[in-house]
Amino acid sequence: MKTSLYHIHLNVSDAKVSLPFYKDLFTYLEYKIIDESPEHIGVSNGGTDFWIIETDKAHKANKFHRKNTGINQLALRLNSKEEVDIFVNEFLKPKEIPTLYDTPKTFPEYGGEYYAVFFEDPDRIKLEVMCKN
Repeated sequence: MKTSLYHIHLNVSDAKVSLPFYKDLFTYLEYKIIDESPEHIGVSNGGTDFWIIETDKAHKANKFHRKNTGINQLALRLNSKEEVDIFVNEFLKPKEIPTLYDTPKTFPEYGGEYYAVFFEDPDRIKLEVMCKN
């Protein structure tokens, strides 16, 4: 039985901060907005949907840390090293979003020509834009 990822739901601590970040990111990566309110955004590329929703007040005291149980990072795949570099130069640098681990760079330990840039969202969820040839 073969499967694919259909959707991801991320809770964020402050919709006013995180929704503009994710709206810009997913719009840049050619996702379409399928639903939106002041508390959430839903985007789709026709294969995978992302739902970014403000955390319910009852759970806001539990801050995110990627070393805790749960999600550590999200990786979004592009087609080439050139596309990753374009993303860095057109999206991250103009928004002054710092990169992690001295990236973008090649990670031969991940197999093949794995090239990636790592950065964080406003809640410090680690995001990666990568390609593997």
